[in-house]
Amino acid sequence: LCRLPLISVALVQGKAFGGGAELTTACDFRLMTPGSEIRFVHKHMGLVPGWGGGARLVRIVGSGAALRLLGGAAGVEPERARSLGLSEETLPSADGTRALGEARAWLNQYTEGPTAVIRAVKKVVTAGRELPLEAALRTEKDIFGTVWGGPANLQALARRPKHK
Repeated sequence: LCRLPLISVALVQGKAFGGGAELTTACDFRLMTPGSEIRFVHKHMGLVPGWGGGARLVRIVGSGAALRLLGGAAGVEPERARSLGLSEETLPSADGTRALGEARAWLNQYTEGPTAVIRAVKKVVTAGRELPLEAALRTEKDIFGTVWGGPANLQALARRPKHK
């Protein structure tokens, strides 16, 4: 999920425990509904995350918070998830259908626009997250070359010839 050429969001409705909690860390964003919970219960199972959720959790919330979440196996409610940086927002609705619509509307602010540009943005962010700095800088330069002078760039220049 984290390497898909699109922006992904995990919508947590209800409980995301164990592998479900790990799965949320593979998405670019996490949204929660009222009453939902994320819990890394691996310790209680005599385990640690095994699908990359631990490493991704450290990158999302930092090592101290990750240690507390993994070592304490405590549930994380929406408000605490937001304060930790584990969730971007708590949606207003707990109803499944309405929450899905709210999540789509929220995600639209990041996915609206030319597909080639959105994919390029995702590639730049993925490279910055996963590659050493020099390789990420080269990748960014290469990706920039794929959109410079492209249809979206030319259309934007025609609409706004000067930035004010």
